[in-house]
Amino acid sequence: MKKIFISTSNFDLSNFEDLDLFKKNNFEIILNQYKRRLNEVEIKSILSEDGIIGLIAGLEPLNENVLSTAKSLKVISRCGIGLDNIDLKYTEVNNIKVFNTPDSPTTPVAELTLAHILNLLRGVSIANANIRSNKWGSISGNLLEGKNVGIIGYGRIGRKVAKLIKAFGANILIYDINKLELDESIIQVSLEDLLTNCDIVSLHLPYTEQSHHIISQKELSLMKKSSIILNLSRGGLINENDLYNALFTNQISGAGIDAFETEPYNGKLLNLENVLLTCHMGSNACEARIKMEKEAIKNLTNELKALNLLKDK
Repeated sequence: MKKIFISTSNFDLSNFEDLDLFKKNNFEIILNQYKRRLNEVEIKSILSEDGIIGLIAGLEPLNENVLSTAKSLKVISRCGIGLDNIDLKYTEVNNIKVFNTPDSPTTPVAELTLAHILNLLRGVSIANANIRSNKWGSISGNLLEGKNVGIIGYGRIGRKVAKLIKAFGANILIYDINKLELDESIIQVSLEDLLTNCDIVSLHLPYTEQSHHIISQKELSLMKKSSIILNLSRGGLINENDLYNALFTNQISGAGIDAFETEPYNGKLLNLENVLLTCHMGSNACEARIKMEKEAIKNLTNELKALNLLKDK
């Protein structure tokens, strides 16, 4: 029997609009029984089974070691935007088609970024914790209005973050490896200039060999003591040990992190009050999740029809 494996930790089958068509074509749909991100051993074991033609992928490692054991795999449909967990050179050479859903995560990640910024500026989480501990006292925070906000990586999400932040009256500086044509109100600068001049720095770029630890001790030392930094993109962009040291010594004021090098996260940042931590939930808004799952299924369906492996009956 032909099989489709859905590796994401959660998937609502009511969003699988072509489910009946797949069943009529004798496809078996297999869900992730672990209900969490699969490790390399687990995903390798599953993909090595006979008959798995399609994969609705999450963030599990899909490197050459894993994919080389996938005897039948024809299509990887990523439920999300990032493809850095997939060996794209291997898939191209071995004619495995890869798709993603680049638009669905844009708004939810951008909105969570804004939530992090406002929370850190005004101390919302700290005030909440204080009241629950019977501590009452006003927290003196800061405004977003008038601040210089630096966006590293100016793709879909970076642009959406800029749009939201501009409504607060903040100034936008961006760093991107590409020279971009920008609205005159947005300034493209070097990474050094961005870090030196911005009150808030937010990372919105993919993880690659080149972007690994793009923010480390050297970069953090350029930032203002009053500044905050955010990573709601990918783990590995910030050196977490260097970030801990910068926060612990008040070299910078605060940080908001949603993506970690190792997840679930259980590191030293948990011990600091001036860092806001969320559990890689940037795209996990209900409306966006529905859209993402439907788009991932549509990509899979269209490609299997093109390969003549799925037929309307």
